[in-house]
Formats: sequence, structure tokens, C-alpha cells
Amino acid sequence: MNATGLKIRIYGDPVLRKKAKELKRITPEHQDILSSMSRIMYEQSGIGLAAPQVGINEAMIVVDVGSGLYKLVNPKIIKREGTQVLEEGCLSVPGVCIKVRRANKVVVVAQDEIGKIVNIPAEGLFACCLQHEIDHLRGKLIVDYASFVDKLKINKKLSRLEKRSKDEELSQSETKSCKLQL
Repeated sequence: MNATGLKIRIYGDPVLRKKAKELKRITPEHQDILSSMSRIMYEQSGIGLAAPQVGINEAMIVVDVGSGLYKLVNPKIIKREGTQVLEEGCLSVPGVCIKVRRANKVVVVAQDEIGKIVNIPAEGLFACCLQHEIDHLRGKLIVDYASFVDKLKINKKLSRLEKRSKDEELSQSETKSCKLQL
């Protein structure tokens, strides 16, 4: 686990399907990783990023939908309310957009980067982003929400991404094809 040299893992990388481990304690190294994740998220014009997306199998996420940066450890959704459907993209599944039905309001309990317990009420885009990133911690991707017809439409693209999952960095044009890059 090293904050230097982190890069976004692409669909097909097995780390994206593993359940992330809870942290027992937050070390300075974890804080460095959260900072590196934030930098990567901003560089890729994303609004959220989970540790498995950079190859780290630990329960950490970063989120910024425009109201400030959240660095969260061991996040859990403790309340859900209402529904919304948004078209989501994912930095780990570039060029694929899926309409996903999620709760419109959530309450998330987590630790911040220094270990303080925080309760975060969220709605709309912020709630969507938190749910998306917490899905990553469970090994779930947006393609898992695709309808049968959508799966047929994206099958070739997913096959190409699987082949590229070990290749180098993505071009900027591929990562910016969806409205929401989570």
C-alpha cells in the first residue's frame, strides 16, 4: 500500500470486484493515500473515487460534488429514502454510461481522515455519488445495474476494456464521455 504511483484501475482488473477491508486504525500512510486519491479524482474530472479503483483493497473513498471534499474511511449507509435515476459514468469503466436507480436521500456514517466519526446526510447528486463509491467497496460496478438491452449495447466496449485493464493510462477523451464521472 503506497500512495505514490497510484493509477486508476480499469474494468477487468480483479481488484474492482473484491470486497474492501475495513480499516482498524487510520495511519499517516492512509492519510497520504486519501490525499493522492483526491488529486487523481480531480485530475480525471471525477466527483468520487474509491480505494479499490486505485488498486487498494481498503474501505476508503473521496467525494466532491462541488460542495467540498470528503475523505471517508469505513463508510456505511445507515438510512435510505426515496428514489432517483441518474445516468452515471465511472472512472474505472470509461466510455460507459448507465442509468442507475438509487436512493434520493441517504445518511452515511464513517470516519474522517483523522478517525473522527461523522454522520453525513446527503441527497440528490451527493447521495448518488456516496452510494456509487460505497458500491465500489463491495465490488459492485455500474455495469451490474445495466438492463439486459444495455448489457448487449456495451458488451463489446466492456470486452475491449477488459483487454486494456493492464494497459497504460487512458486518453482524456475516453474518461469524459458521461455527465457524471464517479
